[in-house]
Amino acid sequence: MIQYEKFTLANGLRVLVHEDKSTPMAVIDVIYDVGARDENPNKTGFAHLFEHLMFGGSVNVPVYDEPLQIAGGENNAYTSNDLTNYYCQLPAENIETAFWLESDRMLSLAFSEKSLEVQRKVVSEEFKEHYINKPYGDVWHKMRKLAYTKHPYKWMTIGEELSHVENATLQDVKDFFLEHYTPSNAILVVAGNVTIAEVKMLAEKWFAPIPAGNKYKRDLPQEPKQTEARKLEVRANVPLDAIYKCWHIYPRLDQRYYVVDLITEILSGGGSSRLFQSLVKEKKLFSNVECYHVGSTDAGLLTIEGKLLKGVSMADADAAINEELKKLQAEGVSAKELEKVKNKTESTMAFNDMSITERADSLAVYELLGDANLINTELGKYQAVTTTDIITESRIVFDEKNCSTLYYYSNNA
Repeated sequence: MIQYEKFTLANGLRVLVHEDKSTPMAVIDVIYDVGARDENPNKTGFAHLFEHLMFGGSVNVPVYDEPLQIAGGENNAYTSNDLTNYYCQLPAENIETAFWLESDRMLSLAFSEKSLEVQRKVVSEEFKEHYINKPYGDVWHKMRKLAYTKHPYKWMTIGEELSHVENATLQDVKDFFLEHYTPSNAILVVAGNVTIAEVKMLAEKWFAPIPAGNKYKRDLPQEPKQTEARKLEVRANVPLDAIYKCWHIYPRLDQRYYVVDLITEILSGGGSSRLFQSLVKEKKLFSNVECYHVGSTDAGLLTIEGKLLKGVSMADADAAINEELKKLQAEGVSAKELEKVKNKTESTMAFNDMSITERADSLAVYELLGDANLINTELGKYQAVTTTDIITESRIVFDEKNCSTLYYYSNNA
């Protein structure tokens, strides 16, 4: 059991404290309830742009990293379609430095044309390097648009198109900040060699004076059920032909999510998994093949992707994938195979819990989902999955009408 305590400041900031006296370190994790799904469709990429801007200095701290480094700390951040997370780790005796830095940029981020221009260039270069110039870099831009027709998951975290960030004005950025980066829209997790009394005192001192702001109310368009198969063919200068197949799955808090998560492990969890054994080792159709999903809050996608070996036709590769799925739908899994993937999931969760940074991140994400105690109860949800659940859900999810397929042809093939 991972113990924690929770309290809420008058301005709406939720604070969770996890004491761990076995380490000399402390972690501060600030999660904002804003991701790419919350952006204006004509101004995408802002949540990710903010991940960069938040390190551009606040009114009282021109360079965020310097005081943290002097205090022996390090920091990082990440953005997804669902959330934005900032975290730093430092010696516990210097924890107040982190409170000061995080509260100052929540209160008074420094908005300047210079800072915006610098970070706009950084994000633009990132967009070009990873999504325009990189082989297969545009796959998820195309696949999201193919699979989603209404929900804002149809664009990537980096943004739907480069011009949205390139054309972002200082006022655009300020408006986005005031709407989302407020105490009432944030969660603070403090973990490590701290006491609850100490954290309460520091939270009151540094965060309580920040105005609450208006709590952001999410009202996103819902994705309608997919009722016919979708297909897209692309040709590009890439080394090998590749195939990408996506099926709509369930929201993060749906019990069926855990069934589908285990299905991805059955199909693609390492060298002994079904897709690898059949399609890579035995039939020698692919150089590699994977099955995964990204754990999105709203209904996400399960993906199977693979790079074809030279000389293998796209039709044969696609048929071989479908054959493996039909086998799962017809025969299901043995109790032994299911137990194996459950054990692997349990060991992965236990390994993650060894890191204090991971524990803080998990508490923040689970609290954002609505129940921090999932950190202690989620394993039970996996353990409850039966072989019947696996066969039932494989028949529902892997419906041809629920599938979007991208054939990515190499001009060099």
